[in-house]
Amino acid sequence: MIQYTSQFQLKFEEFGNLCQMKLDQNNRWIKLAYHFPWDDCVKIFSEYFPDMGRTAINPRIVIGSLIIKHKLCLSDEQTVQIIEENPYMQFFLGLDDFVTEPLFSPSLFVEWRKKLGNDAFNKFSDVLAIVCGAKDEGNKKSDIENKGKLKLDATVADQNITSPNDLNLLNTAREKTETMIDTLFEHVRDQLEVKPRTYRKVAREKYLAESKKKQVNKKTLRRVIRYHLNCLDRNIKNINMMLDMLEENPLRHKTLREFWIIQTLNDQQRKMYDEKSNSCPDRIVSISQPYVRPIVRGKAGRKVEFGTKLGLTYANGIAKAETLSWDAYNENADLIPHVESYKVLYGYYPELVQVDKIYGSNKNRTWCKERNIRLTVVEKGKKAELTEYQKRKRKKEYNERNQVEGKFGQAKQGYGLNNIKAKLSNTSQSWIGAIIFITNLVKLAEIYDFKFLLSEETLFKTIHIF
Repeated sequence: MIQYTSQFQLKFEEFGNLCQMKLDQNNRWIKLAYHFPWDDCVKIFSEYFPDMGRTAINPRIVIGSLIIKHKLCLSDEQTVQIIEENPYMQFFLGLDDFVTEPLFSPSLFVEWRKKLGNDAFNKFSDVLAIVCGAKDEGNKKSDIENKGKLKLDATVADQNITSPNDLNLLNTAREKTETMIDTLFEHVRDQLEVKPRTYRKVAREKYLAESKKKQVNKKTLRRVIRYHLNCLDRNIKNINMMLDMLEENPLRHKTLREFWIIQTLNDQQRKMYDEKSNSCPDRIVSISQPYVRPIVRGKAGRKVEFGTKLGLTYANGIAKAETLSWDAYNENADLIPHVESYKVLYGYYPELVQVDKIYGSNKNRTWCKERNIRLTVVEKGKKAELTEYQKRKRKKEYNERNQVEGKFGQAKQGYGLNNIKAKLSNTSQSWIGAIIFITNLVKLAEIYDFKFLLSEETLFKTIHIF
């Protein structure tokens, strides 16, 4: 059961001690508490949580805690701790009295991320678009002329995993299967006189000797990979043999899940070894997070990234992660659905879509031309002569597209979009949505003229203070 009191409801009871502390009314958390659209966001929040059962935590506390966490780039435990210590943050969460004990368990953050997802944070951003005056609610006529500018681009939200390579993955898989053999042997000791051989010391020595080399020798590396593949084949065979001897499986579900993943990883690595290839469909790059895929971006310094590929829309200072995919895809397919999403929100198509040349497919050009939407991609065929004014205008419109690149930089460098620490597929995407939503609060701060961004120096101190 959800209990929530509207932010506009007058309170006739005595004021709590938070008001008696004479808090600075210019503090950013107090300013944000007054101007944030709590009622609308709580209404959206309630759609994802059933209104039944025991009394749940106040939705304002949940939403506010997520804002604090991602605004200050804190862990779940640090977020609960800093809220417990800070009266300004407790005021922001809607408390009347200063509480000197944790408001909730840090583990609840995982449950909130599981249920909310990226869609909920996109809806929160739509609410901010209304509050910030970027959207005219009364303007819903479908025959209105095109209006506004929409910027599109794609990037990768890097997952917090070890930089993968074939030898490290095989070594990790080998060590995990050896642990499984140790566990299972304790249950079949009466049936097996001798513990299955693993040759773990020899395998470990070979792995260390190869991994510590300053320069990669393809011949010796291939030899060590073949040895680890043979070890893994033998370990998997022995594990299956011991499991067949038992009536009940003694392995935990998490361990059994890893065993399934390791078998798929082994098949992929064996196939790549036999074919002398470096790629395969649905390639596993992390045993703990098998849904992560390598995404080739061709960027300077990092040709391959590992994480979620997201298609971002940016209009009127509000950004949204409209597309989230663990698999690589061509972002030019995002243009039509993202422009349609713009029309659903604002009631009309944009007058200009600012994109780079990858979005300039024939299908996108034709679709936009039929709806009188201009693109910042170069026309195909014979180009018409442009005046100096038209050239300056075209250059200015194309350069404005860099604002979406700045949004990526803000999200990655300021709020950790390049280091997603969630462990599950759905919680990772919820984490991404929360970060993009946090960047939109800057627009709210601009409208009501209060500081919400931290300087780089202050942000660095905040992250490393604990």
